[in-house]
Amino acid sequence: MSDDIDPVAQVTADLVAEQDALDDVVAGLDDDAWRRDTPSPGWTVADQIGHLWFFDRSATLAIADPDGFRRHRDELFAQMNADDDPTLAEARAMTPAELLAAWRDARAGLAAAANGVDAATRVEWYGPSMGARSFLTARLMEAWAHGTDIVDTVADLVGADARPTTDRCRHIAQLGVITRGWSYANRGLTPPEESVNVTLTAPSGDVWTWHHDDAVAEVHGPAEDFCHVVTQRRHLDDTAVLTVGDAARDWLVRAQAFAGPATDGPAARG
Repeated sequence: MSDDIDPVAQVTADLVAEQDALDDVVAGLDDDAWRRDTPSPGWTVADQIGHLWFFDRSATLAIADPDGFRRHRDELFAQMNADDDPTLAEARAMTPAELLAAWRDARAGLAAAANGVDAATRVEWYGPSMGARSFLTARLMEAWAHGTDIVDTVADLVGADARPTTDRCRHIAQLGVITRGWSYANRGLTPPEESVNVTLTAPSGDVWTWHHDDAVAEVHGPAEDFCHVVTQRRHLDDTAVLTVGDAARDWLVRAQAFAGPATDGPAARG
């Protein structure tokens, strides 16, 4: 991270870059490709973008109008027993071209709302409030993770390397590390007392470490694979991430770096 830019501005810039990279993938797809089913059960490519559109709009509201966001949140929670996902209803009524334009507008609105936000600001969300930097990091993580589902789905059209992972994934790795406790608490479990050291190799070749002097368990491997695991896009056993010690594996088979009900992610392919 650059020393001459504040942390919130840095993650905002990286968020915009990550969104633009995904835009480059979907902008050239035809309507049939937008209707393809993705690895997320019941979700098409259009649903993945619709999800991002809904929550990028919500994020803008949360920053700019906290009271308005609380009202929106209450209304949304009241609809959650509906047969259709209320976060996707509007998007599913749009054509791909309309949805892409709407997502672009929402992204621009979020970037504008994030401009000048102080790092000490707490932002309301659907779960606990979050610090501004973590809040925007979560939006970057969502763009990258849902983008992974999309690239996996249309790789035959755009190429598996259409949206290469960059060192922007450090934000996601950081979120994955600090949500270790959440991955347990969200399941009604008590987080283990043992610390886990994490050492990751970035796409650029840099080495990133999260070190605890008292740790007896370790995680190490490619940063991209670690991010796939904590966002539940790949099972641990289908990656090059290695664990040493029971506490490390126990964490990563249940890791969940995102808010919402506890989910288990994909099963191992082997």
